[in-house]
Amino acid sequence: MDMKALLLGSIGVVAETSDLQRESFNEAFTAAGLDWHWDKATYRDLLKRSGGAQRIEQEALARGVRVNAAAIHAEKSQRFLQKIADHPLEPREGVREALDWARTQPEPVKTAFVSATLPQTVAAILQSTGLTAAFDCVLTSADMKRPAPKPAPHIYDVALSRLFVEAGAAIAVEDNPDGLRAAQAAGIACIAVPGALHDHSEFDGALVIQDHLDIHQALTLLAA
Repeated sequence: MDMKALLLGSIGVVAETSDLQRESFNEAFTAAGLDWHWDKATYRDLLKRSGGAQRIEQEALARGVRVNAAAIHAEKSQRFLQKIADHPLEPREGVREALDWARTQPEPVKTAFVSATLPQTVAAILQSTGLTAAFDCVLTSADMKRPAPKPAPHIYDVALSRLFVEAGAAIAVEDNPDGLRAAQAAGIACIAVPGALHDHSEFDGALVIQDHLDIHQALTLLAA
């Protein structure tokens, strides 16, 4: 494989935020006057699918109540952003090394952060981890011409177009099953680095499943 692009998808690839996200949801529920509480086991199951607002809508449907899911999710997002502003995040193991490797190749490998989340959230995550200037291209929900969250491949299609790279010359990295499916649907080989609350068994078809990003191991597998 003549690798030309490394595409890091999803916030959880860059930093472990599962518990902070879960705490922010619970605080938003309380602020909205709801007695909902997502414990770790519940949130682990919810993470099988992408989309925070969609998770809130499904919870309301299951409970037979009506809520303003968009408003609750906005409150959750603000609380999450405040948490990472107060306590900066460390990049997950292997992330800086992979980006450094890409940049220092004889023919540099292009890099992109390929997230379908809100621009302000992506900006805050990159600032908190010190990775704001680490990517050639950063994509967010604002770059999608139509609502097409993962597992739809649209955000990956946009990334390939922006970088002028064919799908077969790129490797994606994802921490969640819907992200993996989005990369696969775009025709991109994908390394899975499951987050702390993700089940490794949900990543069928990944090039490799790693506890932390090891780009050299993935390249060895591709060359075999």
